Amino acid sequence: MSDEGKQETQGAGGMFENRLRKNAKRLRKWARAQGLTAFRVYDRDIPEYPYAVDLYGDHAHVVEFPRRKAHAKGSTESAERDEVLAAVTAVLGVPNERISVKTHTPQPWGRSQYQRVGQGSERLVVEEQGLKFWVNLGDYLDTGLFMDHRNTRARVRSEAQGKHFLNLFAYTGAFTVYAAAGGAASSVSVDLSNTYLDWAEDNLVLNGLADPRHVLIRADAKAWLEDQAKHGDERYDLIVCDPPSFSTSKKMSGTFDVQRDHVRMLEHLRALMAPGGVLYFSTNFLGFELKDSATRDMEKVEELTPRSIPEDFHRKEIHRCWRMVAPSR
Repeated sequence: MSDEGKQETQGAGGMFENRLRKNAKRLRKWARAQGLTAFRVYDRDIPEYPYAVDLYGDHAHVVEFPRRKAHAKGSTESAERDEVLAAVTAVLGVPNERISVKTHTPQPWGRSQYQRVGQGSERLVVEEQGLKFWVNLGDYLDTGLFMDHRNTRARVRSEAQGKHFLNLFAYTGAFTVYAAAGGAASSVSVDLSNTYLDWAEDNLVLNGLADPRHVLIRADAKAWLEDQAKHGDERYDLIVCDPPSFSTSKKMSGTFDVQRDHVRMLEHLRALMAPGGVLYFSTNFLGFELKDSATRDMEKVEELTPRSIPEDFHRKEIHRCWRMVAPSR
């Protein structure tokens, strides 16, 4: 490249393009080795460019995280966005028609994290560690696959053989697919949304894992858990609980606040754990404080973060995750 070309690349937008190119070269090779066609290539690495850029096969998903007082710099923000999208096309080879662009607007506490932002977008199939998942890049801020939990999903698969598995707040059932692929004897997946339970069923079918042993239940997970802890007789060897930070719905009884309610929730989860059972508990509420009283009946409690966060995530503040083990007798 000529000196003039180098200066041009280093100009406005050049810093982002150079970082994206460097990341893509490293992460594409890493992703192939990991069996991933969906992964993050840029994660707000540079403060001046507050974007997350994910590849989903031959599509890109770009989310902008607006800076404070961005409204006062509207034209600057628009020009910056254009530069980012141009770099995504130039570096990643994704044309505009295959780029989904969204803005991450902080929601009022309690608003659903899964609200629609579009209608009728085409679903795609992506691969992850030998499994396949349907994603939708246009209709919701979230795509149907939380890639930051990839490491924990792999743990679940490695521990699932012959186990009775419970997936609370199951979303689109990615953990259930991993458990079933790992040889779980049975699974129960609970979520309030018919849309996401249907999606979970589609994911099981896609992997040839749909089976009467894998049950999908539409229910308020918090209320279902309380009822099972009091009246149920099922015990689970392996549990995943990844609740929202806060939620409320006409279909729910009351509200859910992970900080306020986690002590009672973990008490109920403990009641459903078989001797020696394992619970993976996660939250994306970064201000979360795990109370000692919540885990007093556990034999072992280990926080996995930041090891639970995959290599393609530059920012290590996306979730917190614990592995808890019940007494063996």
